[in-house]
Amino acid sequence: MPDGPALLVIGECVADIVRLPGAPDRTHPGGSPANVACGLARLGRRTTLLTQLGADPGGRLVADHLASAGVRVLTDGSGAATPTATVLLDDAGRAAYTFEITWTLGPVERTGEPPRHVHTGSVATALEPGASTVLELVRSLREEATVSYDPNVRPALMGDHARAVRRAEDCAALSDVVKASDEDLRWLYPDEAPEDAARRWLRSGPAVVLVTRGAAGATAFLPDSSVSVAAPPVRIADTVGAGDAFMSGALDALASHGLLGAPGRARLRTLDAAVLDDVLRRASASAAVTVARAGALPPDRGELDAALDAGSGRHRPPPAPPSGRTP
Repeated sequence: MPDGPALLVIGECVADIVRLPGAPDRTHPGGSPANVACGLARLGRRTTLLTQLGADPGGRLVADHLASAGVRVLTDGSGAATPTATVLLDDAGRAAYTFEITWTLGPVERTGEPPRHVHTGSVATALEPGASTVLELVRSLREEATVSYDPNVRPALMGDHARAVRRAEDCAALSDVVKASDEDLRWLYPDEAPEDAARRWLRSGPAVVLVTRGAAGATAFLPDSSVSVAAPPVRIADTVGAGDAFMSGALDALASHGLLGAPGRARLRTLDAAVLDDVLRRASASAAVTVARAGALPPDRGELDAALDAGSGRHRPPPAPPSGRTP
């Protein structure tokens, strides 16, 4: 049974057409926010995805995938075609993307329990006209929910660079938790070291900025300190969805520590090194499981626990609160 606070993810679904040299194309369900929602649900979190999903083969593939993970899907009813991304993999499994995508999310009447945490990012916060709808919705929910953001930069879809930077900074300022790769930050700020950009974002509002560096590990930046972990050793099948699995693993860890939801906002600003180390290790383990197999399939709870045990039993999840809810 799904557990903990109600989580809302806002953003795109994409049918990923994975292309390897000398191999037939394979289509996988994807889209960064959809991957995050799937990852959270597979870890047992009560997760809703607000998105656009077409009545086409790609849409049916993604819808079935999300349903199998336990994600509740809300759409704006527009019937827009499901976006596609052609993922070109090199011999090392590294991914490059080309897109056929529109994002026109309109107002949606929400039903059910209000979310305690909202996650967004990627194309959903960069591509108009839907990006403005997303930003307005996040602002309206922020009083009762903590917010996380991952720019997940896709240069081909970002448009004017200066405008893209302004939008990323607006989203970061609204957020309590920001995750970005070093490649994201280098694209946004080519003349600035990623760690300097992360610290500058901290000054605009977030409690913590998580920076991933692929095989070089990950770092969590706080206003006066930072914590780093190495990436777990893994044989890579491909890197599709690695950052999204890191994000869902991090949010799951923060929820386990009682740090999501408006009551947890103040506690996010007093994070200690031990908690951050646990969050980073659990997020990194989630990413490692994902890159070890083809496509963006994040771990379920048993797989994540096994990966953590393989690294160190010290990093098993803390017990859930007696009520099953985050305080």
